[in-house]
Amino acid sequence: MNLTGTLLQALSNGIILGLLYLLMAVGFTLVFGVMRIVNFAHSEFYMLGAFAAWLFVSHWSVPFPIAVGATFVLAVIGGWIVEWLVLKPFRHDELNGMIATIGLAMVLQSLALIAFGPDPQFMPSVADGSLELGPITLPISRLVVVGFSLAVLIVLYGFLGWTRWGRALRAVVQDMEVATVQGIRAKLVYPLGFGIGVGLAAIAGALMAPLFSVSPFIGETPLLKAFIVVILGGLGSIPGAALASILIGVAESLGSTYFGGNVSDIAIFVLVMLILTVRPTGLLGKQTA
Repeated sequence: MNLTGTLLQALSNGIILGLLYLLMAVGFTLVFGVMRIVNFAHSEFYMLGAFAAWLFVSHWSVPFPIAVGATFVLAVIGGWIVEWLVLKPFRHDELNGMIATIGLAMVLQSLALIAFGPDPQFMPSVADGSLELGPITLPISRLVVVGFSLAVLIVLYGFLGWTRWGRALRAVVQDMEVATVQGIRAKLVYPLGFGIGVGLAAIAGALMAPLFSVSPFIGETPLLKAFIVVILGGLGSIPGAALASILIGVAESLGSTYFGGNVSDIAIFVLVMLILTVRPTGLLGKQTA
């Protein structure tokens, strides 16, 4: 492959990777925007979503699209219950709420270890073959995952923009005090926002399960990348998270292609530091008083 072909391949892989990070990051941003806590259990919902998809497809022979949908529904319900049982006392206590999510992450990971063991599990590919576009080769399995990701993001955009509950979530993310004055019931928005946020993490895990192995420890790296994306995009900014996801995915792909994985990680952190030096609030973050 010539230099141009290698560059185009790296860019396409980076865009795909960025879209995969985006679901995780949007869920993380949504939880932070609604509850103002950093949800360290986000990675474990990603892991549980991967295990749920693995069980549905590999053990119960459920078609992959139905498995992804069922995983999301179960995660939203589970997230609603977890917020009500565990995080409700910390709705106005951001520091202790964050500590509570660390404990929740440890509990969920331990339960996964007991239930599934430490060994990696593998899920069948959702599609075989690859698509050739000139010098670019795109595995069909990754295109299917990207298609699902885009579909989920379009549905989420429609929900946030055109439904009553979606507008309530957006209002809370933008300004909790004003939203409360307007009659929005925060006690219902909190569990809904947390449920949808962790549901998006579970979908990300379900979509990545056919591409990678599944184990109780797979959520750590995606959580780190999601955290970087959220900081780079601007805390609470969903459009910022989208832009940052693509930048991180492309930077990681280009770094891995030309310099190796270790240099790729360094390049990502250098990129983040440079951008935050110019824009401390992130790409699309808002300055707070």
